[in-house]
Amino acid sequence: MAKARTNHPGGPAIRAVDPWLPGNPTTRQLHQLLSDEERAQLATIATIVRFKKGEQIYSEGEHANTIFNIISGVVKAYTSNATEHITAFLYPQDLFGLLEEGRYANSAVAVTPVTAYALPTSALRRELSKDAELEFHVIAKLCHELRQAQRHALLLAQRHALTKLAMFLELQEHLQTSGESSTAEIYLPMDRKDVAEFVGMSLEAVSRGFRDLAARRVIRIRDRRHIKVVDRGALESLADGSTPHPLSVRAAGR
Repeated sequence: MAKARTNHPGGPAIRAVDPWLPGNPTTRQLHQLLSDEERAQLATIATIVRFKKGEQIYSEGEHANTIFNIISGVVKAYTSNATEHITAFLYPQDLFGLLEEGRYANSAVAVTPVTAYALPTSALRRELSKDAELEFHVIAKLCHELRQAQRHALLLAQRHALTKLAMFLELQEHLQTSGESSTAEIYLPMDRKDVAEFVGMSLEAVSRGFRDLAARRVIRIRDRRHIKVVDRGALESLADGSTPHPLSVRAAGR
């Protein structure tokens, strides 16, 4: 891990669905929650850190002394028992470093090269205790992460492979979408094995499912990292379970 004092313009930033801002609940637009003043305030306690692709950022159970805010790159969070269980993919302007009784509740690895703000937990607590508005914005972000975890749990509960993959694509697209515009393509920086772990399917079932979605002309696969939604209505119907599934893709298990 490489470290540097922060001189990044703007300072830490967090995107989330604003719980108070009226809008369409089906689009769940992401907004920048922090004001320029709040970002500058957090910049005074932040250090910029960099991680190589595949580098371990922290491990589950380690003493948690830092919260991270991604500037660029993608991180995966996971828990480990006998096998690895990926709980989230994190993108720029996400926070990570979930604490439980002073220790990290999961592990984190850089999926791509990552640049992030490192915020010491003790200094962050002091800033939050002094500024109720800043504390509220961080809580709103944590609520957003909880909703994402609920959607992941719903995805894992699905029985059909194509429903799982459609929900996965919608989730990744949502995480990559700004508040004003949609993505031209969905970027999948993770490998297919990571996708399989996240959706609770075998690697073979994931590959077969993506091929099936492409054959149905729901998506177009430019390469292993870039997917374009061709038929938005069909993807949404698959994601909400309203499209019948052929027997060949019914089993989504490992």
